[in-house]
Parts: sequence; structure tokens; C-alpha cells
Amino acid sequence: METTCLSPDEAGFASAAAILRAGGLVAFPTETVYGLGADARQDHAVARIFKAKERPRFNPLIVHVSSIEIARAYVEWNDFADVLARAFWPGPLTLVLPLRPDAGLSSLVTADLPTLAVRLPAHPVAQGLLEAFDGPVAAPSANPSGKISPTQAAHVLAGLSGRIEAVLDGGACPVGVESTIVGLADAPVLLRPGGLPAEAIEAALGQPIRLHGAGDPLSAPGQMQSHYAPGGLVRLNATERRDGEVLLGFGAVEADLNLSAAGDLTEAAANLFRHLHALDAQGARVIAVTPIPDHGLGRAINDRLRRAAAPRE
Repeated sequence: METTCLSPDEAGFASAAAILRAGGLVAFPTETVYGLGADARQDHAVARIFKAKERPRFNPLIVHVSSIEIARAYVEWNDFADVLARAFWPGPLTLVLPLRPDAGLSSLVTADLPTLAVRLPAHPVAQGLLEAFDGPVAAPSANPSGKISPTQAAHVLAGLSGRIEAVLDGGACPVGVESTIVGLADAPVLLRPGGLPAEAIEAALGQPIRLHGAGDPLSAPGQMQSHYAPGGLVRLNATERRDGEVLLGFGAVEADLNLSAAGDLTEAAANLFRHLHALDAQGARVIAVTPIPDHGLGRAINDRLRRAAAPRE
């Protein structure tokens, strides 16, 4: 299969929508990372996502929609969802809510769980595709399962060229880490830190949210212990570069690449996967990473790095 690169314009959106309707796969940019999209209502199309990524079938997918009203047609809405959606949608926030029995989505999307992860992305190219397609798009990150997430069309092609029909090239993703996922089936729970800081969510809700525990069952994307991994090993909280290592820095340190010399967590999040891709392309055997503050977007950065450093599954 030849993977086509589409321009983010009316013709490109129309071509991408036609591919989705025919059961094909289209990668597209969101503000967080590139997603690998399929029609969430077609079993065969959704199954192709798992095959292209070599993704475990028990790992659920996020469904992308173009409005709050459409999201409400697929899930059992509640007051928590209303507060968060009105505060942060469109944006880097995914909500997990009970699936409506009449939703009409492929059971592969939810991995047979009773809940659905749903999101309204802010990126204009994602919105253009959703408007042209006029339907729900299931889309995990557009990379081989467990590998570094893509923030540029070139990253998608490096991992999935020949496995998918097309990529909508919308340039670099501005946020750079995946969406924050909040479970709302019961009391709010942070299922995955991401591009929206947990502190902002707690402020909007007016209450703290529980953190998903390491022993809790898998209930949302991005919870596998080993994930986002480059080809080499990753060593965290490094204070020096050892022999044979490359150093990924943060703040005022000498490093091969620096996430943010100014110590800006927003800049660091935007650079994280791009820098990991660059070091991976250089053939780095060990990537040592200097300490990163564990608040705001730093929580999402550290989550991705811990999973990248975990023993490979």
C-alpha cells in the first residue's frame, strides 16, 4: 500500500473523508499528537487500526467528535462532564463516560468496556476533517504501539508508511503530549495526565480528583506500563552524562538536546516527542534525562518518560 500525503485544505479534507467512509485509515494532526483515524462505526476499519499499529486489542481507543452535542449522543452525560466540556472543549481533554446502549459504535473501540473515551479536538485540521467526514473518528496516536508518539507528519510516515492510506500534513503539533484523560463514570478520576494540567481540571470542578492507581485495571488509552519508548534505553533523573549516553536536558544544563533551556514546561512538552524521535534517529543506545518538575505539564512529561523507561513488554 502506498501512503498518500494530503494537504490540509478542502480537497485534502474531502479525500480523507472519502477514505474514512470506505473503511480506510487516515492520520491527522490534533493539538496534542497525530492520531490514526478510522470510522468508529465500522468494525473492519477499527480492526485495521489495531493491525497497523500492532496494538493490543484490550487497549481502548478515543473517539473524536466535532461538538458537545454529538458526544452526548454516544455517552451518558453528567454534570461533571458538562462543567469540563464547557471549560476545556475543544482542547486536549478526553472524557470517559458510560457508553449509551444505542451508540452504534464498534465494540472494538471500547475494548468491550462499558465506557467510551470521547474528545473534541481544537486543531483546525482535525476540525476540518471531522466536519468533512461528519461522523465519529476513532483515533489513537499514529505510531507503532509502544513507540514514540508522532508530533509531525514525518514521524507518522517513518512508523506507518505502507500500512495506512493517507496522512493529513498539518505541521507540528503545538501541545506535544497526548490529551489528559478524566474518568467520569463515578467520581472524577485522572486516568492519564496530559496536555491539560490536572490543576486546571480541579479548579474547574472545585474539588480534587483521584489518581488512577498502578494496580487499577486498564480503563483508558495510555495506561500500559511500557509505552512511548525509543529504540534505546531511557535513564531518568540523570545528573550527569555517563559513557555511551546522550543527555536530554531541561533548564540551564549542558545537553545534547534540551527540552527547554528556559525551564518552561509548555515548551518542554511541545519538544518531548520531537527530541526523542531525533535522538532515536541518531541511534542513541541510552538516553539520560535530567530531572523535570512534577507539576503542571511536568506531570504529563514525567508520566511519558517513566513509561518510556519501563521494562519493555
